[in-house]
Amino acid sequence: MILRAILLTVFGIAFIISGMTVPQGLNVGDRATDFSLANIDGKMISLDSYPNSKGYIVIFTCNNCPYAKAYQRRIAELHNAYAQKGFPVIAINTSDSKEAIVKRAKEQNYPYDYLHDETQEVSKAYGALKTPHVYILKKDRTVAYIGAIDNNYKDADAADKKYVRDAVESLLANKEIKITSTKAIGCTIKWKSS
Repeated sequence: MILRAILLTVFGIAFIISGMTVPQGLNVGDRATDFSLANIDGKMISLDSYPNSKGYIVIFTCNNCPYAKAYQRRIAELHNAYAQKGFPVIAINTSDSKEAIVKRAKEQNYPYDYLHDETQEVSKAYGALKTPHVYILKKDRTVAYIGAIDNNYKDADAADKKYVRDAVESLLANKEIKITSTKAIGCTIKWKSS
């Protein structure tokens, strides 16, 4: 009887955990699928919404994570530096309400599209685990870089490795990216129950 109870408990826990696992997601060299998510104005945005782009800087983020907050200004700076050169930032919020997303975007005056991944399907498909978590895509949606923005979330001026900037600059110069993946540093994405 005790053995039966133990087995039922173990199988129950395994069943619960299996429902919470996140898909593997994308790797460098994979081709990302497009998505269609609402921006703060309710307009549906996809990668195809940027027909003149040379690629995309897709960043999974949220409003309340201290790491995501620390990177807000740097994300805006990336967009301002590279959108005109063909690499716009597309920020995807993984966990906040639509109202909270709209409020934050307006308070911070984000210059980029801030999208709501209400079902978290896009976040899971990409394999995002942290906020922020960056995916740089080429025009054909091939993943060129995955990971962190830079190597110092506390102080932008102290960061001596600017992974996203270096990757985008390499792509713009038709050069090989030296560092194609790093560990994303940030808060773990809180997955909604299915």
